[in-house]
Amino acid sequence: MDALSDVLKALRISGGVFLDAAFTAPWCVASRVASEDFRNKDDLPASVVAFHYVIDGQMLVEIDATPPVVVRAGEMVLLPRNNPHLLASQTGLSPAQPGPLVQRVEGGLLRMVYGGGGESTRLVCGFVGSEARRHPLLEALPIAFTLDIKDKPCAEWVAASFRFAAREVASGRIGSETVLAKLSELLFVEAVRHFAETLPPGRKGWLAGLRDPAVGRALALMHGDVGRPWTTEQLAADVNLSRSAFAERFTQLVGVPPITYLTDWRMQLAAARLRDTPRAIGQIAAELGYESEATFTRAFKRAMGVAPGRYRDARSSIAAPAPG
Repeated sequence: MDALSDVLKALRISGGVFLDAAFTAPWCVASRVASEDFRNKDDLPASVVAFHYVIDGQMLVEIDATPPVVVRAGEMVLLPRNNPHLLASQTGLSPAQPGPLVQRVEGGLLRMVYGGGGESTRLVCGFVGSEARRHPLLEALPIAFTLDIKDKPCAEWVAASFRFAAREVASGRIGSETVLAKLSELLFVEAVRHFAETLPPGRKGWLAGLRDPAVGRALALMHGDVGRPWTTEQLAADVNLSRSAFAERFTQLVGVPPITYLTDWRMQLAAARLRDTPRAIGQIAAELGYESEATFTRAFKRAMGVAPGRYRDARSSIAAPAPG
């Protein structure tokens, strides 16, 4: 398995489409995925990637002081850290709060109709979420980016999928929430792959590391055998670089030294296994390359702020979030 696939698997994303919105210019609304968007407010995941797909028309997305992002029909904008943002027909408008505008329709999904009667825009809003509060993939993504798939091999199936999503939202069919959740997850993976493939030369970060032959190979080795007692020397030898050249290259691209990255990744895997499996703590420690449960417990507490047993008690019963 390649490193990106391995990380996506461990991230254990779940998602859904929860809002069908129809706007007419001029319009501007405040937006952020919040606990109010779920039937059970406790279902809001620890990490949320919000997204909006424009079916017809176009819109601006404004985040803090960054320049507005234009999103046109057939494009999707993703916000990997779920920052508060504005969706608008133009800049300079006062935002409406979404709460009073939202109506719950059959099937538990939400609908919003708003605006001044001018040019129309229709969009579908959704999310993917994870119980991992920190993750190398999410941290490698920008505050916002668009998936522009025009003239790309995936264009046909992505466009067809969103047309299907729009029909599902409108119909309120039984089981539509499950269908839309899986669609959201697939589209998130496609967006990440597309973003990684189109990184400009000279870009640094975890995704850039995947594209570097030596660093990408080292990442794949660590992810492929996470319990092995890796050293920087061994990784350097396996990718045919000197220790110093490899360590410098890895740190420059990924942002942390190789063994620091490996330790962080082991803690993410440990958290997932404590949350999702009945394995004993000592067994998890051994699987992740720790010689003793005590050593593992100290490392986990440093990374997560709580001992493994207490983490399991707090997180193991959490269910996947339900949109709407």
